[in-house]
Amino acid sequence: MQFINKSKEAGFTVKEAEILRRLAVHSGFDDASTIFSNMDRLDTCIRLLIQEAKATEKDDWKESQELLFKMYNHRQKLEINGITYRKGISNSLQIKNGQALKIFVAGTGTFRSHLVKNTNGYMTVSRPTNSSNASVRQWRGQRVSVYFWMEDDAGYVFDTDVKDEVYSLGILSLKISHSFSLSRTQKRRSIRVKVNMPAFLYLVGEGEPFHKVESSPGLKCMLDDLSDTGCAVTVGGKASSGLRVKIQFELNGAAVCMSGTVRSAVYRKDTDRSVLHMEADPLPADVRNKIMGRVFGTFDDEDELPFRILDEEVLNASATSPGEAPSLHDYTPLPDDEEP
Repeated sequence: MQFINKSKEAGFTVKEAEILRRLAVHSGFDDASTIFSNMDRLDTCIRLLIQEAKATEKDDWKESQELLFKMYNHRQKLEINGITYRKGISNSLQIKNGQALKIFVAGTGTFRSHLVKNTNGYMTVSRPTNSSNASVRQWRGQRVSVYFWMEDDAGYVFDTDVKDEVYSLGILSLKISHSFSLSRTQKRRSIRVKVNMPAFLYLVGEGEPFHKVESSPGLKCMLDDLSDTGCAVTVGGKASSGLRVKIQFELNGAAVCMSGTVRSAVYRKDTDRSVLHMEADPLPADVRNKIMGRVFGTFDDEDELPFRILDEEVLNASATSPGEAPSLHDYTPLPDDEEP
């Protein structure tokens, strides 16, 4: 009865709970209910379900995918709750050097900056800049809001004052006051994994089906990180946010395509590359399960896979570094009346 109650709390049906109990018993766990609180044991059951699903008839595959979808949801929840418990900061003294910052000035706009040096008395940040060339005549004495995102944790914001304009560690900088009242604005919704995988980028046309796998190569890029809610890719040249794109890559021997919107684009002039952060559109269960399998390492045969999609051109992508990738300006999508 305890197992059924815990499974209901985790969002599983009675029928699904019986399958989970069988997986736990088959895995040799004395207390089957521990799979709802122990990530390693839940991973073991996920791997077992995947192995069983591969051996079943196609009629059972959809049901297995739906259960796997729920198991990954619970697995991610356990991970996020664990990270939240372990991490979190309460004041600006805890921010590490190099942290990317967004600085908002009322009536002027939002600027990009980063933490140069953090001392007990104040913070030194790089002189803020923005793409619209908006400027502040005098930073000293300005009241600003500082926003930043702590990786694997949450977003934070605090208000502070600019103490002075200085030259620190070879760059123009600002001294700003510390804050001991940080507001947590948003918790991470998903777990992401760092990767270094060749991929293709495509521009998405209006009315185009989401996550449709393409047969022709697109703009070569490198996939930097991956989650079920989006990804980051590096492309050659300069790009901007707001683009509707698709990223296609290979997982577990199959082509996977994610469509979504570029929420931020960071251009690095020294390398002539842009890092694009894409927020994905809602994923079909089977696509999301493949991605979650990579995130949590629950596919047994996913390492050292060749990068192949449908033609010989794709095989050359893995030998191309991001620096050799063409610019987004060199990429022309196929006309609407031409089959991809």
